[in-house]
Amino acid sequence: MRQNRPKNRVLALGSAGALVTATLMAGAVSAPTAAATSGHGQGREARGAAIAAERAAKAGIDWRDCPADWGLAKPIQCGWVTVPLDYAKPNGKQIKLAVDRIGNTGTPQERQGALVYNPGGPGASGLRFPTRVTNKNAVWAKTAKAYDFVGFDPRGVGHSAPISCIDPQEFVRAPKADPVPDSEADKLAQRKLAREYADGCHERSGAMLPHMTTPNTARDLDVIRAALGERKINYLGVSYGTYLGAVYGTLFPGHIRRMVVDSVVDPARDNIWYQANLNQDIAFEGRWRDWQDWVAANDAAFHLGTTRAAVEAKWLQLRATAKKNPIGGVVGPAELLSLFQSAPYYDSSWVPVATVFSKYVAGDTQALVDAAAPDLSDTAGNIASENGNAVYTAVECTDAKWPTSWRRWDRDNTRLHRDYPFLTWSNAWMNLPCATWPVKQQTPVDVKTGKGLPPVLIVQSTRDAATPYPGAVELHKRFKGSRLITERDAGSHGVTGLVNPCVNDRVDSYLLTGEVDAADVTCAPHATPKP
Repeated sequence: MRQNRPKNRVLALGSAGALVTATLMAGAVSAPTAAATSGHGQGREARGAAIAAERAAKAGIDWRDCPADWGLAKPIQCGWVTVPLDYAKPNGKQIKLAVDRIGNTGTPQERQGALVYNPGGPGASGLRFPTRVTNKNAVWAKTAKAYDFVGFDPRGVGHSAPISCIDPQEFVRAPKADPVPDSEADKLAQRKLAREYADGCHERSGAMLPHMTTPNTARDLDVIRAALGERKINYLGVSYGTYLGAVYGTLFPGHIRRMVVDSVVDPARDNIWYQANLNQDIAFEGRWRDWQDWVAANDAAFHLGTTRAAVEAKWLQLRATAKKNPIGGVVGPAELLSLFQSAPYYDSSWVPVATVFSKYVAGDTQALVDAAAPDLSDTAGNIASENGNAVYTAVECTDAKWPTSWRRWDRDNTRLHRDYPFLTWSNAWMNLPCATWPVKQQTPVDVKTGKGLPPVLIVQSTRDAATPYPGAVELHKRFKGSRLITERDAGSHGVTGLVNPCVNDRVDSYLLTGEVDAADVTCAPHATPKP
């Protein structure tokens, strides 16, 4: 399941299951040497990254108005950074990465450089980041005075040499098979789809696949740093973006000025990525129950039952109905999961999902169809959805070795499903292409503290479903001098964008002054949504 799930996307793998969310830059600077960039990543890739960074520092970025169809209006500017497809061959094939920026809103004297953002996925675009300034997002107003906000499409994503695994219209077509298998035949059908999906990735994007890894994206990030004319980067990573930050911090510890990581992937090698997905299944069940408790507490608004058990019964009834006869001909259990799982992901989805559910129970099926069914006329949106899933699959499957034994997958997911049925099987089918992945799978980076790494600020809620809390604790242990801000009794994925002064003020203070608290901090939860 993706570490972050872009909102309002109906995604699934084949029929496999639900997807689990300007001022001018400072003058160019000389690029660091190969020795400086190598960190823990000694070898040809480290030398290749240094060569690419040196080139990028000389070339800079030719900032222009963004293409009209990118939806990024002035004063946001767009440009390109060239990177090697394979850092072991820095003079070989090159690809272009799309970047954008908006200058700091304060004075030239207040400017502290570029703040580069990754929202997660893997497979999500960061190009919307500068719109936090144009949309006057109050949470980020103080930081925007000091920093240029810089976003980018990681390799394979969006405008940056995009990859694909299946025809996008076919990818979104509904209804798909129920992810929960009733028989061995159902499992065989899903295994066939997963194998076909992996083969499709190879057929459509084979040249890119071996190089679709987190360490390569971290090297790309360092080339972007050099192209921006920055000796050190300021970085904000959310969800999978925290793992990208952890790998960047390991490979390039001396190139970080300040780093905030929010909703943290456990970077332990044995967690990347098979175990991470199993752990998500458990955490999603807990957050699903939190949402059901909230729905029950607000029965006056939603009329779905006054207890969690009553709400769950209505959910199971809806699921059974959709399985027997897909609602509107297109919304079956897989499509329901694509919609309903957004509630355990994000508190901002609590009211919309409960409202649609409530309307359905009251007799309005159209609201559910509108919310859960794919829109085949939205070809651009469907291309983006398919691309996001392709990148997710490519990065997670290539980053690490996955079990190839179906017996193990079947045993682990059958066991988990008994106690955590909400998303276990859909998550399994989404990741199963990794069992038959057609290119060599790598060994994850051993995330650790290196020379020059500054204090890193870690922000995490205790009930996060997509990136469970122990991940933040693990990164905190590995990055010496880091500080952990815990939002207790909360679980919305992505904490720094929410209104919680206990968190917001500390993030601002760190980015503006570099200072962290003398000890770790626990914050009360942000406000619960109101119907």
